[in-house]
Amino acid sequence: MNSFDLTGKVALVTGSSGGLGQGMALGLAQAGADIISVSYSSSQDTVDKVKALGREAIDIEADLSKHDRLEDVVHQALAFKGKIDILVNNAGIIRRAPAVDHPWKDFADVIDINLETVFYLSQLVGRHMIEQGSGKIISVASMLSYQGGINVPGYTASKHGVAGITKALANEWASKGIQINAIAPGYMLTDNTAPIVADPARFDAITDRIPAGRWGTAEDMQGPVVFLASKASDYLNGHIICVDGGWMAR
Repeated sequence: MNSFDLTGKVALVTGSSGGLGQGMALGLAQAGADIISVSYSSSQDTVDKVKALGREAIDIEADLSKHDRLEDVVHQALAFKGKIDILVNNAGIIRRAPAVDHPWKDFADVIDINLETVFYLSQLVGRHMIEQGSGKIISVASMLSYQGGINVPGYTASKHGVAGITKALANEWASKGIQINAIAPGYMLTDNTAPIVADPARFDAITDRIPAGRWGTAEDMQGPVVFLASKASDYLNGHIICVDGGWMAR
């Protein structure tokens, strides 16, 4: 089991004040990593929970849509322990409206956070990882990296893009000791899916289609993210792991 041990590693996790991001941060901490929690609002709750596990952690508040702020975020992160071994690109937003009426600004805002920030942050952290000769970059994709969805054209486009960036970076950086992969969650109980959960008919219809018979939780992301962050996945590159209860197999 030593291959999964992250003792001495430093992980930067975006969008980690709660939900799937917090779940993944805690999973990495349980495996031994120290955590840099980066979120739009305070993630002190995540920091406290990480410290309760015996690991070190810091909270960086940042609006990741402001791309000129990203370099400063990376500098702050590097000041914590002098390195970043793991980057988890989790921060994301969703805007719902039929495609025929979908506001341009909503589309642009989603692409900005979900796709452009993933690339720019990966680029900045990737330069550091190339220098140190190792690193793990894990982005959060989606079932909508494969499917079209309903009323979420911007989100779908962004998550297709995340899958593409994952593969493109893997092609360029695999030879430099860096593994770049993604996790595609299925239907998860998060703030983003609250409008669907609130619709009993749609919630039941989706649940019936999931072979596992239930929606996922933040804890379901922990094993996959630890695997992708650890030595156990050193020969895995450019891959998208579906954590979906069997949704894509149906």
